Amino acid sequence: MAKVELDFVKDGPILVKKNEQVEFALCRCGHSTKKPFCSGAHMAAKFTAEASKLEIKE
Repeated sequence: MAKVELDFVKDGPILVKKNEQVEFALCRCGHSTKKPFCSGAHMAAKFTAEASKLEIKE
């Protein structure tokens, strides 16, 4: 069974991890040019948010 985790990076994207390997990064600032994926636009937008983690159980 795969371990899936969402890693909410402080002031950054949501990293979707499978078995501790990053699969992709999702935008949470709303400014990405690659929505729903992160383009790094959060840095220029000065996006701020707390860090958090969520483990998804299958």
